[in-house]
Amino acid sequence: MTANEIRDSFKKFFESKQHAIVPSAPMVIKDDPTLMFTNAGMNQWKDIILGTRDPEPRRRADTQKCLRVSGKHNDLEEVGHDTYHHTMFEMLGNWSFGDYFKEGAIDMAWEYLVDVLKLNPEDLYVTVFEGSPEENIPRDDEAAKYWSKHVPEDHIINGNKHDNFWEMGDTGPCGPCSEIHVDSRTPEQRAASGKSGRELVNQDDPQVIEIWNLVFMQFNRKADGSLEKLSMNVIDTGMGFERLVRMLQGKHSNYDTDIFQPIIKAEEQITGLKYTTFEEGEVSKEQDDINVAMRVCADHLRAVSFSIADGQLPSNAKAGYVIRRILRRAVRYAYTFLGQKESFLYKLVPTLVAEMGEAFPELKAQQQLISKVMKEEEDAFLRTLDKGIGMLNDAMDKMKADGQTELDGVQAFRLFDTYGFPLDLTELICRENGFTVNEEQFNVEMQKQKERARNAAAVENSDWTELAQGEQQFVGYDYTEYDCHILRYRKVTQKKNEFYELVLDNTPFYGEMGGQVGDCGVICNENETIEIIDSKRENNQTVHIVKQLPKDPTAQFMACVDTDKRDASAANHTATHLLDYALRQVLGEHVEQKGSFVSPDTLRFDFSHFQKVTDEEIRQVERMVNQMIRADIPLEEHRDMPFEEAKKIGAIALFGEKYGDKVRVVCFGPSCEFCGGIHAKATGKIGFFKIFSESSVAAGIRRIEAKTGRECEEFLYKTEDILKAVRSFFNNAKDLQGVIQKYVEEHDAMKKDIEVFQAQRVFNLSMELLEKARIINGVTVVTAKTMMMPNVAKDLVFKIRERHPENLLCVIGSIFENKPMLNVMLSDDMVKDHGLNAGQLVREAAKLMQGGGGGQPHYASAGGKNLDGLSAAMDKVIELADL
Repeated sequence: MTANEIRDSFKKFFESKQHAIVPSAPMVIKDDPTLMFTNAGMNQWKDIILGTRDPEPRRRADTQKCLRVSGKHNDLEEVGHDTYHHTMFEMLGNWSFGDYFKEGAIDMAWEYLVDVLKLNPEDLYVTVFEGSPEENIPRDDEAAKYWSKHVPEDHIINGNKHDNFWEMGDTGPCGPCSEIHVDSRTPEQRAASGKSGRELVNQDDPQVIEIWNLVFMQFNRKADGSLEKLSMNVIDTGMGFERLVRMLQGKHSNYDTDIFQPIIKAEEQITGLKYTTFEEGEVSKEQDDINVAMRVCADHLRAVSFSIADGQLPSNAKAGYVIRRILRRAVRYAYTFLGQKESFLYKLVPTLVAEMGEAFPELKAQQQLISKVMKEEEDAFLRTLDKGIGMLNDAMDKMKADGQTELDGVQAFRLFDTYGFPLDLTELICRENGFTVNEEQFNVEMQKQKERARNAAAVENSDWTELAQGEQQFVGYDYTEYDCHILRYRKVTQKKNEFYELVLDNTPFYGEMGGQVGDCGVICNENETIEIIDSKRENNQTVHIVKQLPKDPTAQFMACVDTDKRDASAANHTATHLLDYALRQVLGEHVEQKGSFVSPDTLRFDFSHFQKVTDEEIRQVERMVNQMIRADIPLEEHRDMPFEEAKKIGAIALFGEKYGDKVRVVCFGPSCEFCGGIHAKATGKIGFFKIFSESSVAAGIRRIEAKTGRECEEFLYKTEDILKAVRSFFNNAKDLQGVIQKYVEEHDAMKKDIEVFQAQRVFNLSMELLEKARIINGVTVVTAKTMMMPNVAKDLVFKIRERHPENLLCVIGSIFENKPMLNVMLSDDMVKDHGLNAGQLVREAAKLMQGGGGGQPHYASAGGKNLDGLSAAMDKVIELADL
């Protein structure tokens, strides 16, 4: 069976068991503050498991794209070095929310593996939780009983808490689990090891691996560590698709299956190098490096491509930084071991799309964007690598001159931190040049950075204090004030600051989601007023953030939204919809939203477009948006519309967003989009729209920043004040533009005159200095200390070299704006025959004026802080030249 056939068979099997087959959620998570990426199949059902969302349908199955590179499941450094670790992977899963439990899950798993896929039952081993006396949890005898219907007792293995008790996090739903392991060793390997499959379960044997984990969620872990029963038993199973395909295709490595082999063959074609499969046996160190690099590139290509397709671009923050880190790891391996000194990964995208585009149509739809973003990122990092290599070469030159053999770890870490230059690449380059790296110092610096990051991000949540049962109702589309009670609250501590999170039974507060900031306001009654400083969306409900709890949390309150901020935010949100529509009309239907930010003060809109938006196009967009604002088009809203029906009326859905069976559609005339945010009741409420900037975010992604209403009014006043001030500089001239143009032309003419004068001065001064030059052992030594701008001093030393191209050492000390500058010029023969290096001379001499610098062997410059040290620095250059 091919990988695609195996994926389809899983879906068809569970569809026959009355499971709803649902699409994969985006790999990038946008509205969950606790997660950046989907790292397990259950992530999209978290709110159902926590009881904040309707569990219907109670049986579901899918194949979920996942990413594990950070936090608890940090597999990144393993990827490529073994047969089965990946960053991006597919998780086949089935779920039951209060329907079947352990027996049903076990029976269905066995039926699929043995009856449908025809795996040999003798190769299958299962684990059950051995129990935990300290937590008063007995062995999972129930699961063991159900497994005994299918496997002999010696194939049922007790597992410890680490392997067989699944937890969502430090708090939250959890429960025992049963893992299914497969012994895929050949008869020869079994005979050679002398061990049964049972003895190798969970022993990191690459051929005896877990393929399916059945989680039986029945507890809730509280902040104090205690367990309580869940109100609804949940089945959550996850089967690694790549591992399953490997079993069925009789391979000993995931990378030898038809999931990865087409990509690896494309790598072979591009690089001219050969990949060897695990079946081909032992290989040389050089071939192993090539194999690892090709596996790294094949894996990371998938992770980066799916992330971009889901709307997450590489960047320097949060999820974007993780994606950039993955991509750069692949570029480094291709650069170091596959000889790829130019962008390479983007050339593999067509192969990936051909193999996975049918199962995941977002890849096909976003192929052009993925390729462009990837190529730009690769090119940028390759330039960074070149800079890092230059810095490393300078460091090795200095070590050689100082007689040192070890690069200190602080420098190595600086290369890593600033240029993304990993330790192993630094070690490789140093080793090739006869140097070592102090790895211990590097690790100390790395640990310091991790501690800083951990301390900055540390958040401590208490348990929720339940005041009343019930689910929250959001009434914010219709009301800005509403009677409410507090359902539950908890204390949160972050960076030594304490605040509280409240969940209300009825709330008009919109929690931050979809790029729109959350509402603020108050909850109040006749006894007190509590300020809501922010509102967040968490597990499908609004969480209200306050600095203090009410004196009586059980009292009734009136929840009141700050309507001034709400209206301004709503106006900006509606403006983004009009902007999106106008961009499609002006630039073309290829325009797709790639991100947005909406606050009361401003709006930001990212979209796909492969060139700069011209000033004329921006003006067209502004005119179209403002025309729709003046038309005062009323909001047309469709709540709980079936997803397919919404698509039929032309509503625009965004790639990378998760939609349910029922959606909300927002229309303003011809603009029609899926949207859950807060909007103006009519476009006229926006007032006016003005674009302030248009820029590039990444390859193929442009960003527009704009303002509306009162903010536009303030901008017009400021612009008017600036124009009045500028006009006053020119005697309130009526034709201000003409007067300024005249001044610019006169300035340009005077600038040319000055340049001619400076050139003549440099020429005359070069002649004068050469006449006064000293001759030391046949070398012409020109020195001078003068007041001049840095660029003029540089022109001077080049003019002197031009007039005297042999046996020359020129040292010019200049002063500009009370700061010293040192310029050193050598003729080529002084570099070649005398072994001098201007860069090394300058670096050492600059210390005397509290400065630093560098340059090329024939020319270098340095700046400093200490004027009094300039003469000494000039003398030091002559001394070091040792003529």
